Amino acid sequence: MTRVDPSTWPAPWPADPQHIERAAQRWRAGELVAFPTETVYGLGADATQDAAVARIFEAKGRPSDHPLIVHVAHAEQARGFAAQWSQPVARMLAKAWPGPLTVIVPRRAGVATAAAGGQDSVGLRCPSHPVALALLQAAHRVGVAGVAGPSANRFGRVSPTCAAHVIQEFEAHVPVGATERMGGPDGVGARPQTQPGPQGLGHLGLALRAPRQGAPDGARATA
Repeated sequence: MTRVDPSTWPAPWPADPQHIERAAQRWRAGELVAFPTETVYGLGADATQDAAVARIFEAKGRPSDHPLIVHVAHAEQARGFAAQWSQPVARMLAKAWPGPLTVIVPRRAGVATAAAGGQDSVGLRCPSHPVALALLQAAHRVGVAGVAGPSANRFGRVSPTCAAHVIQEFEAHVPVGATERMGGPDGVGARPQTQPGPQGLGHLGLALRAPRQGAPDGARATA
């Protein structure tokens, strides 16, 4: 990733209640918000607004048939996206969420079509990062059922592990005011269902892939 003078970057938003509420309202309005998770930064939009989700694909340069993970604040919220929700899935998520586990379930018809890339299944995740959870809870209060959120980088590039990387990545590609930045701890990042790499290599998003675990009927785990 090309380095530029950090003094030229706009400041991320602080993760205080006022800005968390403001970001939630942005999602409700169909705009994009970059936010930290316990792994990497995500670029989010209301998963139920296909036009908003299309802005993610456009900003990233990502093919629209590549599904996006939908982030939720809790398991009950996730059920609104699922056509089936078995007891084994519920028991697994009671232990694993919040956390970096994505569960793939049959998608409820007519819900999150664009986020799922038109597929009949949908990936769901409840992150454990306190800012991400606060954002998702605030979004739910204003009527956002879930947030589609791939990593906040251009398609094929390194996933961002600090707010500065997100700002640098999208400043020239997303209209001013369309992407708001939330502050969060900057450090080593890893994709969901992975282990973080050595300290000091957060710039690279270096990760060691963890062994995959079996998933109960009606769902499968994914990295």
